[in-house]
Amino acid sequence: MFTYSTKGTCSRQILFEVDDNGCLHNVRFIGGCGGNLQGIARLVEGKHMDEVETLLKGILCRANTSCPDQLSQAITEYKATKA
Repeated sequence: MFTYSTKGTCSRQILFEVDDNGCLHNVRFIGGCGGNLQGIARLVEGKHMDEVETLLKGILCRANTSCPDQLSQAITEYKATKA
């Protein structure tokens, strides 16, 4: 399970797993708007991390980021740790 500490959002952490094919599973947000974040987690379940990273990058809410943008940044960080 990869854990990412968010910056500038109501959620505090994002947790997720990546399978051998690069697909996301078990995405969980700690804190934040429960319903919206559960929705995001369900929508990205089983999707390839590259697709999710591109799709959510740059979505802004406040502090020039958002929970979806933070998930994109979490994926970027995950990929950097696996390189």
